[in-house]
Amino acid sequence: MNIKWFAGGGLVLAVILLFAVNIFSAAAFRSVRLDLTQGQLYTLSEGTRNILATLAEPVTLRLFLSQKQATRLPGISSYTTRVRELLEEYRRIGGGLVRVRIIEPEPFSEEEDRAVGYGLTAVPLSDEGDSFYFGLVGSGPTDTEMLIPFFSPDREAFLEYDLTSLIHQVAYPNKKVIGLISSLAMDGTGKMDLRALQQGQQPVPWTVLNEIRQHFEIRTLATDVKDIPAEVDLLMLVHPKELDENTLYAIDQFVLQGGHALVFVDPYAEADSEGNAMISGMSGLDSASSNLDPLFAAWGIEFSSAKVVGDIRLAERVRFETDSRSTTTDYPIWIRLSAPEMDRDDIITANLDSVLLASPGRFRAIAGKETQLLPLIQTTTNAMAFDTARVAFLTDPENLLHNYQGEGEQYILAARVTGPVESAFPNGAPAANEDDEGEDGKDSEKDASTDQANGAGATDGKKEIASSNEHLSASKDDINVVVVADTDILRDRFWVKVQSFLGTRIAQPTAANGTFVINAIENLSGNNDLISIRNRGHFRRPFTRVDTIREQAEFRFRNKEKELLDKLRETEHKLMELERGKQGDGTLVLSEAQQQEIERFRKEKLRVRKELRDVRHKLRKNIERMENQLKFINIGLIPFLIGIGGIVVAGYRIRRKKIANHA
Repeated sequence: MNIKWFAGGGLVLAVILLFAVNIFSAAAFRSVRLDLTQGQLYTLSEGTRNILATLAEPVTLRLFLSQKQATRLPGISSYTTRVRELLEEYRRIGGGLVRVRIIEPEPFSEEEDRAVGYGLTAVPLSDEGDSFYFGLVGSGPTDTEMLIPFFSPDREAFLEYDLTSLIHQVAYPNKKVIGLISSLAMDGTGKMDLRALQQGQQPVPWTVLNEIRQHFEIRTLATDVKDIPAEVDLLMLVHPKELDENTLYAIDQFVLQGGHALVFVDPYAEADSEGNAMISGMSGLDSASSNLDPLFAAWGIEFSSAKVVGDIRLAERVRFETDSRSTTTDYPIWIRLSAPEMDRDDIITANLDSVLLASPGRFRAIAGKETQLLPLIQTTTNAMAFDTARVAFLTDPENLLHNYQGEGEQYILAARVTGPVESAFPNGAPAANEDDEGEDGKDSEKDASTDQANGAGATDGKKEIASSNEHLSASKDDINVVVVADTDILRDRFWVKVQSFLGTRIAQPTAANGTFVINAIENLSGNNDLISIRNRGHFRRPFTRVDTIREQAEFRFRNKEKELLDKLRETEHKLMELERGKQGDGTLVLSEAQQQEIERFRKEKLRVRKELRDVRHKLRKNIERMENQLKFINIGLIPFLIGIGGIVVAGYRIRRKKIANHA
């Protein structure tokens, strides 16, 4: 009996001890973390630590969290815990300069009124007025306040970046100025007609523009600007088309004076071609291309508007409709580039996951120039250059796959240009146009007022415009310019999915296009800490082996598919000829040879279709076999090996114990 009581008491004591240990460990080791994820996503990065270490004034973070309601939302409850713990880590590392306040906005309370006043998003839970709040308000030494209206689980991979970015914005409210010259309607007005504007509909800017505005002040400059305002810290050129000499000269002098530039050119801008869809002929083709030939020549860059680059190995798979059928195929001029195609030593691309480009061009270095063309993004050696005209008038994407042949050269799609350069205008400023002269001959006054009217001047109208009287024939120091041979990289459809959540637009990236752009801007403007944080988001983890199997199978049946399509076209042509041979009563008079030819084609058609089905069936089987192998390795083999290892270790210990006892 005593033994039973002893055993029962021991069991109760073990249960009590188990709970006690768990409670103690949860309290004592709350800050202890073991991060085994690739990229250390749950550990504060060095960039965050640097930003927190340089804080001069306190920053207050107010987390409005309906903790009671969070327990009723199992899908988001664990995320609230992670946000709270991460904020605690910020407070700990901030050394007293990061103050965290957790506020419970109970229904109809003053705290809820504060949350509403800040503009946080409330998720209604019942008809009685219960709402769920999960947002953050940051405030710094000034009156600047920034907020995250709602912590969407869709952006969990970017949680640290969102928090650090908010802290940086409230701690340093004075934003650097980006001068934007663009021929594309990035503000969203390009897709809106006059009727929509009259009905009060607001244009939706491109997401990348909103991302830039979070960190910088954008000053839109006219495409015929004569002087770059003195307050512009970085010049961003997007699809510069037919810029006059005075504007080119202003850009030339800005760069020679030490100004940095981010340039996006394109041999075939799909956004521009869609806007000019009604234009036919080569005029429409020319309108979709852009270039900076005079400046590129001075900077040591060769760029051709006549060539579009494709890469079958990096091709994005697209679905399209043709001849009343839906087909999915590789589209070689839409290319998704990942780590092997990017410079891992340049901070702009060091940790990017993937970037998607559409019908890009290529850069080459001009021999004899002192500048260096340092590739940031480039193709594989399996790339091929297509004539821009062929791409512009393409009706069937599969046509690009016919006779595709890699050219054995890695084409540069984005690069950093650095080194000493000479002016593209060795004879000085171009002569002013008569139309630009003022009635009283004061050209400079007219230029200044025009720039201010176009948003190029200072917001208060008091800052002076940079003087262009002093001509520079060469750069003072090495220039620092980033050039990109694609403008579609900026469009939403190629890198982000935008969803509306309770009236708030939430952007979920599918590629690192936006990250690349912001990285380039921040690097050119001198801030690299936020780059190291932003690069930690992951967008795509491709199954490279599966992609290789699919690519091999595609090559194997592509010729067969072309053969079938050719035979179909041939038959349609023959049937049209037979239609012309109809007699008056509408009946067909077919010779025996014609009937045999049609019958032969039908059999051939069935044979080729069967071969295509066999190839596709083998493709699917190969992929399924690979998936099953991966599942076995991850689910079965690894635990089995661990178990075997445990048995071996246990047997070894038992054997050593027996040997020790016999000794």
